[in-house]
Formats: sequence, structure tokens, C-alpha cells
Amino acid sequence: MSKTLPFRWLALGAASALLLGACVVQDDEDGAGSEIVVDEGMDPAAGDIAVELSVDKVSVSLAESVTVTVKLTNTTKRAIHLPAWYAPGEDLEEDLFLVTRGGQPVEFTGPHYKRAALSDEDYVVLGPGKTVTRTATLSGFYDLTQTGTYTVQYAADMLTPVTKQAVSLDSNEVSLWIEGRANAPSPQFLSAPGPQNFGSLGFNKCSADQQTTVTQALGAASTMANGAVAYLGGSPSATPRYTTWFGAFSTNGWSTAKSHYAAIKDAVDSKSLNFDCGCKKKYYAYVYPNQPYNVYLCSVFWSAPLSGTDSKGGTIIHELSHFDVIAGTDDWVYGQSGAKSLALSDPTKALNNADNHEYFAENTPALQ
Repeated sequence: MSKTLPFRWLALGAASALLLGACVVQDDEDGAGSEIVVDEGMDPAAGDIAVELSVDKVSVSLAESVTVTVKLTNTTKRAIHLPAWYAPGEDLEEDLFLVTRGGQPVEFTGPHYKRAALSDEDYVVLGPGKTVTRTATLSGFYDLTQTGTYTVQYAADMLTPVTKQAVSLDSNEVSLWIEGRANAPSPQFLSAPGPQNFGSLGFNKCSADQQTTVTQALGAASTMANGAVAYLGGSPSATPRYTTWFGAFSTNGWSTAKSHYAAIKDAVDSKSLNFDCGCKKKYYAYVYPNQPYNVYLCSVFWSAPLSGTDSKGGTIIHELSHFDVIAGTDDWVYGQSGAKSLALSDPTKALNNADNHEYFAENTPALQ
């Protein structure tokens, strides 16, 4: 049975046409591949993908990485495309596993990404009846600090990329004894005085030009955060701006949003923010929610506009909202279309979704 995980509703928008490009069918069983055309008929439906989990050893010492083998098999007679992060590897990019110790779930300590719209290379495509096998690393991504027996199950819920149908991917459970190990340490940042009216800034792997760009982006984020706080300081009501991004009005919802932006504003204005520019992935940025205030900037960030929709400043708002000490948001959906739909269908999740916070703050097109 799937654990309660964020539905990953992927922002396609105009990029939907990219899904019609050629992809390579993944077939780890025989090593063969062929080019096919991806279309909406290739989204998985319930039961289309069988997931099998196994382990090479049932006892893992401190000196060893904790890994599991994941086999994803297309049980249908048609090709299926799957966002690549659902076929996990060494660098786990989503909370795909239900990991428990003593019957209690352990925390996912991995990254939360802001992703761009998908293109065809972002998919694993399973041909009819074909299987892809991957070795997924759990150490460094789950809290395995306590020695003991753990159970692991692949248990992910997703909204399919094109048809946006809810699909659960579940596997069998495996058990293994794990010697406790420390969580991954935070990187070291070179601190420097921040711009006037801001806290100190730290940088790692950032060029002088990138540091300048980050400082400008922080200024844009400050303007957005101040604007959101000022707006929510007004009389609570079902305004178009609030209901578009956070759904049906309630005084509790308004108060929650107000507290979130107050914490974001405080972080921008007074906290020591650290930025790492070493990520080369085709994402905007990511953070580890339990490691404030370290923000990792990826390749798409640098080509984003300074302000406006999916901007540099908005990305900083998005990432800051993820920190447990600020708002503890998740990535339930991506993109403006998905965020608006989430606000309509589930205001509680909208108030817990990072992109909804970003788009409310960016306010483009402007809403009153």
C-alpha cells in the first residue's frame, strides 16, 4: 500500500509538444533500445507497472552504503513513459521509499527540487513487457542514524505527466539490519557581508558574476516577500490573488499564508543565507529542508528572469518555503497550471506547496 506522498504533478504547459519527440526505450534485461514517439497514450495507469524490490545482503555495516535493487516492469502491451526520477539510482531525487524502523517511518533527508518543464530526455520509456533495473542508494537520503532492523518498500504516488491521473507504484517489502550512521554533513560556505538590509551571504562554487546575480535575485525575492507580507497584512477576504493560489478562503488559511511569508521575509532580511552554484542538473534549485539556510542553484536558475513567473527571485522564495523552520512546504505540484488546479481541489495542499507560495509572491499576471 502506498504511503501518503506528494503527487508529483509535472508542469508541462507549452512544453507538452516536446513529449512528441523521440525517446529511447529502456530495456535493462537485454540491453536493447529503439526510438519511439511519446504521446499521451503512454502515461501509466493503475497496475501498468509492477515494482519488485530486493537486497544483495540483509546486514549492512557502517562502512557500506545501504542500497536496494528496484525492478520496474511494464505489464502492458504498449510503451509507457515515466519521469526518470521514478527509476531511482545512486542520487535519489524523490522520497520514493517507505522506510521504517520499529514500525515507525524514518525521515527522508534528501533534496527537494524545483523542476523545469519536462522534455523527452527526462523520461525512462519502458517498451511493452520490458523491465528496467536500478540500484538505489538509501544512505544519505533517509535518517539511518539508529542501529536496528529496517523495512523498505518502494511506495510512490504520482500524477501522470500528460493525463494527470493518480497512479500508485508499490513494491514488496524487504528487511535489513543497518548499523547506524550519521546523516550527510552540510557543505562549507565562504561567508561575506550581505547587501545593506540583508544578513550575511555565504557562497560555494560560485563565480564573481554568479555571486552578483544571486545578490540581485535576493533583492527581487525581498521585494516579493515584502509585497506578500504587506498584502496579507490587509483585511482577510476571498480576494482573487488569494483564492487563485491558495483556494477557498478561510481565516485560518489566510493566517497560515501570512505566517509563512513573515518567516520568508525574516529569512531574506536577517538570516545568514548560503548559496551553492555547483549543481549542473536541468533544475532551478534544491534544498534539504532540515538544513537551513543552504540553497543549491542549478542550471535553469541562471537563465530565468530576475522577476516574474518562474524567476530567480521567485525561486528563492520557493526554496526558502521548503525549510522546516520557515513553512515546511513540499512539492505537491509544479507550474502555474498545476498550482491553480491544486488550489481549487485541495486548499490545504496548496498552502503546503512551494510553487503556490512562489506564484503568489511573484503575482504575474498581477491579481488584486
